[in-house]
Amino acid sequence: MCSTDCETPLTCLTGALEALAGQDLKSSFGPAMLERSGVLVVARNRLDAELTRTVREGELTQAAEHDGKASMASWLRGHHRLSKAEAGRLVRTGRALEQLPTLAAAAAAGAVTAEAVNAIAPVAAPETLAAADAQGVDVAEIDAALTRAAMTAPHADLRQAVGHYLARLDPDGPEPDPTEWRSLTITRHTDGSVSFHGTLDAVGGEKFQAAVESIRQADRPAGDTRTRAQQGGDALVQLADNALAAGSLPTLRGHKPHVVVTIDLADLVDPNAGTGAGRTGFGGIISAARARWLACDGNITRIVIGPDSQPLDLGRNTRLFPPHLRRAVETRDRHCVFAGCDAPSHWCDVHHLVHWIDDGNTDLDNSALLCERHHTKVHHGFRVERQPDGRWRTWRPDGTEIVVFEPFLVSA
Repeated sequence: MCSTDCETPLTCLTGALEALAGQDLKSSFGPAMLERSGVLVVARNRLDAELTRTVREGELTQAAEHDGKASMASWLRGHHRLSKAEAGRLVRTGRALEQLPTLAAAAAAGAVTAEAVNAIAPVAAPETLAAADAQGVDVAEIDAALTRAAMTAPHADLRQAVGHYLARLDPDGPEPDPTEWRSLTITRHTDGSVSFHGTLDAVGGEKFQAAVESIRQADRPAGDTRTRAQQGGDALVQLADNALAAGSLPTLRGHKPHVVVTIDLADLVDPNAGTGAGRTGFGGIISAARARWLACDGNITRIVIGPDSQPLDLGRNTRLFPPHLRRAVETRDRHCVFAGCDAPSHWCDVHHLVHWIDDGNTDLDNSALLCERHHTKVHHGFRVERQPDGRWRTWRPDGTEIVVFEPFLVSA
């Protein structure tokens, strides 16, 4: 019990959290925030351990039946809105800590995180314990070693150590099929944006990281303020652009894979058209401005729709920049012309300086190479212009010029 007048430890905990939430942090000095954060991390670790212990006891006593639930996992999901993954983690780690007393003690003391406990939990799976027993492995030593790693080593090293141990338990077993564990789930949101998550085996993950990292490291223009995560997102889109442009992907629905956007002509030519004007081939909704951006270096197919929404006439594709003209633009510009960017030509779109929908010509004088990122910028207020001497200049939406520092030589 604490020294206050609260009746139970849980009441004390609630009061302490309320007091912490009521503290004014704005007047505190930086080091005080670091000290406070450290104390709270330890407290969070201890709370996670206590919650895990409680959930395990609830599982053993079938406490969820009291509320008509079949399991503690379903009770956590239904009564406290935990995700299926988080509820499963609590149940799984509760079972594991029963078999790993050294780890349980460290968790209760706040010395290891819930994330570390979850990483070690597979060591205590029934089939893993059975394999260890069959080979005479002292699980207590493994418990102590992995707990020490959880307390002192980076989390990535801990996961690697656990992986090595699990692999050594079955060194002569059949090589697993890596495709069994690969997965990719794509979720489209109402605004057309996409979220995805997935799992890759070690080799597949290495290939993916190598491909993305090569583009991320190659695309580092001067003055780049993107976070590493933003750079990774741009690199992934560029990777898709490169694959689509190469023309070597398998056909999709009988055609070479490409980005498809359907939009009414009135919205396409109206510079003030709002969001939701265009629809992509996979069902995303984009603005007319975004559709015009894609049309800079694409094909346009005219389809006349009758009053019953039936196609009446299908016109020929009109390629805005034919291959011979694109090659001429690439020869002249060599890379993205946006100030400070040197993205190679094969990453770039050919942009109309005066948009084709505004009667801009499809010719060399009215074209510029822009990478995907800077093509977007130019369609959102930035501007590039080629000078009579062949040099490119870039302006921000407020009219100020982006000037890239160029070193100069001082004569002796």
